[in-house]
Amino acid sequence: MEVKVLSSKLVRPAYNAGAAPAAAGEYIPLSVFDRVTYNMQMAIIYAFQPPAPSTAAVEKGLAAVLAEYRAFAGQLGEAPDGTPALLLNDRGARFVEAAVDADLVDMAPAKPTPELLSLHPDLEGDLQEVVRLQLTRFRCGSLAVGFTSNHVAADGHATSNFLVAWGRATRGLPTGLPPVHHQAGLFKPRASPRVEFDHRSREYRLPSPADEQHGHGAAENIVIHKAHFTKDFIAALRGKASEGRGRPFSRFETILAHLWRTMTRARGLNPEETSQVRLSVDGRHRLGLPAEYFGNLVLWAFPTATVADLLGRPLRHAAQVIHDEVARVDGAYFRSFVDFASSGAVEREGLAPSAVCRDVLCPNVEVDSWLTFPFYELDFGTGSPTYFMPSYFPTEGMLFLVPSYIGDGSVDAFVPVSQHNLEAFKECCYAME
Repeated sequence: MEVKVLSSKLVRPAYNAGAAPAAAGEYIPLSVFDRVTYNMQMAIIYAFQPPAPSTAAVEKGLAAVLAEYRAFAGQLGEAPDGTPALLLNDRGARFVEAAVDADLVDMAPAKPTPELLSLHPDLEGDLQEVVRLQLTRFRCGSLAVGFTSNHVAADGHATSNFLVAWGRATRGLPTGLPPVHHQAGLFKPRASPRVEFDHRSREYRLPSPADEQHGHGAAENIVIHKAHFTKDFIAALRGKASEGRGRPFSRFETILAHLWRTMTRARGLNPEETSQVRLSVDGRHRLGLPAEYFGNLVLWAFPTATVADLLGRPLRHAAQVIHDEVARVDGAYFRSFVDFASSGAVEREGLAPSAVCRDVLCPNVEVDSWLTFPFYELDFGTGSPTYFMPSYFPTEGMLFLVPSYIGDGSVDAFVPVSQHNLEAFKECCYAME
């Protein structure tokens, strides 16, 4: 796919008369949650069929919404006291226009491939902007929107709020409730700190040479497989997992349990090996903060089981392990984390965040679930996207779960697997056991 870049510029916030910020040097201090998350640029791809929105309308909407979401128009840097911060300097978002002399239906991959990388700005290098996006128009009139943002600035929940507001601003509608940002003292330790849980081996760890090995060629042996789970298949899977249980497992718990077992079987691991899942847990309602909180407010659950238990016991065992571990990451756990992260132990002991990118996660698994995010509500005035998917992230074992574009309750799972395990994964992906 030959993509021709036509222009690249910065789009700055467009304030209403009298609404421009009065003070220079404003910033948002990074919270303990911002500082423990992945320091990487995330990317998603949207596709819109013709008649697609005009570039001028999309750009105007972006300038309008950046006036509300100033963090996405700023830069990562330091506050006057030297602590990490988001600088509200209105630098703007990088806005790239591109074109492809082909029809989208002939070029768009059904699953993430390296070709997707040409549909959004670079994810690595000296990136000066928090948000970088690209509008790529195809010969047929279709439009691909490649949106990227730095994870340190906002988690998936916050980013999805921004995207919906961007669409509303483009249509000339109110953007909704404004974002609520972190302020100094919001996540302060308790008067009598109580570190009641182990955070040294969960959110943090001692730095390892393996942390520096991302991008050293392993991606060549990884292929991203798309598994489509129909609504009927999911219902049957939930019924099997929840048999004899008063309250059925959630759709997410069931699909993740199934994929965890499927990947473990396809990998051919030894029975005595241990496999662990890393999955995000949103802390907004756990800490009593509004859905409009903009930033990172996520920790992780780490369901763990032996290969023998995963494959030798029924599906409901894996689902129960996931359910129980997520339940443990409650409000008390979040407050314990705040106390630990604010205690000085991280600095004294030389700990580093465990959220780092690796090429291969085997025997472990990581999941990014977008099942509850309103990504399909991004509407620039010509209707919802025909589909969206993550960009090409060839990390073996890092799953993405997204609602299918069909809109009937089915789910698409994008599963990066080693080439030599692909056929084994396909063979058992749709098996109930």
